[in-house]
Amino acid sequence: MTMSEVAQMTVDFTREAERYRHELRVHCYRLLGSFDEAEDLVQETFLKAWRARDTFEGRSSFRAWLYRIATNACLDVINRRPAHGVTDEMPAADVPWLQPFPDALLDAEPDVEVVARETIELAFLAAVQHLPAKQRAVLVLRDVLGWPASETAALLEDSVPAVNSALQRARVTMRKHLPPRRADWTGEPNPREKAVVRKLVEATERCDLELMASALREDVTWTMPPQPEWHVGRDTMIDIWTPVMVGPEAFGEWKVLETRANRQPALANYARKPGEEHFRPVALDVLRIEDGEIAEIITFGSDRFPLFGLPATL
Repeated sequence: MTMSEVAQMTVDFTREAERYRHELRVHCYRLLGSFDEAEDLVQETFLKAWRARDTFEGRSSFRAWLYRIATNACLDVINRRPAHGVTDEMPAADVPWLQPFPDALLDAEPDVEVVARETIELAFLAAVQHLPAKQRAVLVLRDVLGWPASETAALLEDSVPAVNSALQRARVTMRKHLPPRRADWTGEPNPREKAVVRKLVEATERCDLELMASALREDVTWTMPPQPEWHVGRDTMIDIWTPVMVGPEAFGEWKVLETRANRQPALANYARKPGEEHFRPVALDVLRIEDGEIAEIITFGSDRFPLFGLPATL
């Protein structure tokens, strides 16, 4: 084979594989819960597929072949992770490796089913992380992507009865970890959601703790991946935020930018200490809202800001 033929083969392979980059990234993200790992696994998938291109016999579609490689690569990562102990007292979102996915990148995927709100929101992603590796793969392939049991079994090199059994066990676990009123969420911005988001923005920028409390549900939960801690309750959260907002140890002035992650409202928080010229990034809060109140806040570090196209300073 000539050099030009090899070059053309490379171009053709890359062009065909790139058609599936976005959906494979979402697929890996659902399995892993980590945006960074999903990015790495897509690249690994393409590299493995290129090296194994001579073994592709066309018995399945090229897309299905890539999904097989990507899924097995994700399962290897999952099986290498340390066990994540879960208790009934812990919020489901207390997953150390959980990361948000910008809506702007979700919008790059034209297939609305691939990025359906109910299978990309953080509550679903966090619940998936509590499943064993095989059950996780079966649930995503069957219930999210809609693959038949026979194709799922073939991908995982397992039997159809084993796949069906894994799916039933996975569904039981998911019901245990998903919020009970999840079916009531709209997933789309609506006037009540917009109003409570604006209330929280105003409260933060004014350092108005009373207004902030009025935006929170009484049993609101707050987690901060990768930190292994969580807080429950409006009063608890206000107590924690009080020294940050007011008093001698306060961060200073605040500015907040609205964005969206995982089809949910998100707020990018910036603070400026006395004497400083610019507001600097502090944290990204992803919100879950029910009945016009904030029911859950998942806070991520400022290292996520560049991924969302957020400015380094204000």
